[in-house]
Amino acid sequence: MDSSGDDALNIATVLVESSSRTPYKRAVVHPRGRDGAGRTLYEQLTFRQLNELSDAYAWGLAGQGAKPGCRALLMVRPGLDFIALTFALFKTGASPVLIDPGMGWGRFTRCVAEVSPDLFLGVPRAHLLRWLYPRRFAAVRRFITLGRHRLPGTPRLSDLAVPAQGPFPVHRAAADHEAAVLFTTGSTGPAKGVVYTHGVFLAQLELIREHYGASPDQIDLPCFPLFALFSIGLGMTAVIPDMDPTRPATVDPERIVDPILDQGASFSFGSPTLWRRVSRYCVDNGVRLPCLKTVLMAGAPVPEELHRIMLRRVLGAGGEVHTPYGATEALPVASFTGREMLAETAETARAGGGICVGRPLPGFTVRVIRILDSAVPDWDDSLVLPQGEVGEFVVRGPTVTRRYLNRPEATRLAKVHDGEDIWHRMGDVGRIDGSGRLWYFGRKSHRVETPRGTLFTIPVETLINRHPRVYRSALVGVGRDGLGPQVPVVVIEPNHGAFPDGRTARREFEIELRALARESTITADIEEFYFMRSFPVDIRHNAKIRREEIAQWVRRRRRFRRPGDSRRG
Repeated sequence: MDSSGDDALNIATVLVESSSRTPYKRAVVHPRGRDGAGRTLYEQLTFRQLNELSDAYAWGLAGQGAKPGCRALLMVRPGLDFIALTFALFKTGASPVLIDPGMGWGRFTRCVAEVSPDLFLGVPRAHLLRWLYPRRFAAVRRFITLGRHRLPGTPRLSDLAVPAQGPFPVHRAAADHEAAVLFTTGSTGPAKGVVYTHGVFLAQLELIREHYGASPDQIDLPCFPLFALFSIGLGMTAVIPDMDPTRPATVDPERIVDPILDQGASFSFGSPTLWRRVSRYCVDNGVRLPCLKTVLMAGAPVPEELHRIMLRRVLGAGGEVHTPYGATEALPVASFTGREMLAETAETARAGGGICVGRPLPGFTVRVIRILDSAVPDWDDSLVLPQGEVGEFVVRGPTVTRRYLNRPEATRLAKVHDGEDIWHRMGDVGRIDGSGRLWYFGRKSHRVETPRGTLFTIPVETLINRHPRVYRSALVGVGRDGLGPQVPVVVIEPNHGAFPDGRTARREFEIELRALARESTITADIEEFYFMRSFPVDIRHNAKIRREEIAQWVRRRRRFRRPGDSRRG
């Protein structure tokens, strides 16, 4: 695995360089409670301290077997140790493995078994899993705990740290060597481990630096743990918010607003669901965030109204909202701004024309190919659709990953070989307009094939969401799966306090929805509407609607429905 050529690199070198360039600048800041007056207290590490701590951890982990080719599962809360530990593993050449715990312990531990990690590093409560699911942790050779508490036969990371040995010799890896395994959320299928290389990580840093103006003079509030690593890599100060990263939809807005204002955060990344809560809090309490200049929202389409509120009532003068487009397998691919959206594309989106996600970033090529559910082993120009037609997005570029870990069939379905290059099939459908902008229509697997043609989720839901009592909607298809056309059904999550309790209220709401649907040829044939109090959503951003679960819910209710009945959640 060792590489001694001129192209040898390691993502950990960005921390070493920042430590040398700005040793006394704050690298990581983290809340640690409140004082007697209710003010938030913070702990911090400078770049020099963070680099030295990661060196100490690297020496200790190397003594436990961390080395190139080794994988280490992390179950660590966001904070100082998470960042120091991750960079320590990079330095040894070992690959951190990050799996979303919010997917449920059964699914989580199945992912663990799939990875077969050599090391397991977690807080004491996380170690319960290895006793509950021993067979799925059978490959682990070393268990290490973080924190003050000791576990029988399990060393603590703090006891392993060896600060006296000085700088750790960073493993020299090539650009195509594995750096980490990051799992998808599994929101549209089984969670899959995406193999990230050092080259992909460094390409992502360069894109974020160039396109979003991320620089060492920025202070970042990353509301997704992985983004804190990018903050450090870009030389920014990372202020880690006190929140559960698996539940952005229930975040306490004060725990986002306070550190922004306390620390002067100018940059932030988070789910649109999180920013919806924060923006509502700011509007209700007359709070503005003048220091915050750049906000990135990703994970799901960003509603027009959220752009408008953020730009006009939350951010200060010159602030901007960006919506990067991509996936765990390729991120970012394209990007758009809130100001462009409001000025140039909002009207088309409201009419059911899809959601614009911007133009491809430098170095990326995006094409639209015919919608196919089968594998496409090799690139063929005949697959490409004419401009403006709706098909599946495929992308080629510097952040496109090449494979899933231990899932050859998933790799075969998602990747298209083109000589030495790889195209990634995004699994998203949409079109490219005359100016080269991408318009997102939804997930390929969520399309509904009806007797009159294909319906896509985003155009349909955008039209239905115009109803003043609708918070959000979900198009699903019901019928005999794979055996012919389906019946399109729209499920409604009403606004808070607007749920139609009682048969008469439901019937009146349905009449209004059908009338709204008939205003567009896209939705004119939709006759069935159901109501749910709260949609199931993805575990990472709490923003992607889990339509497969909603479709199953609808099928159960249709099976036992009586006229005028069972159309409620």
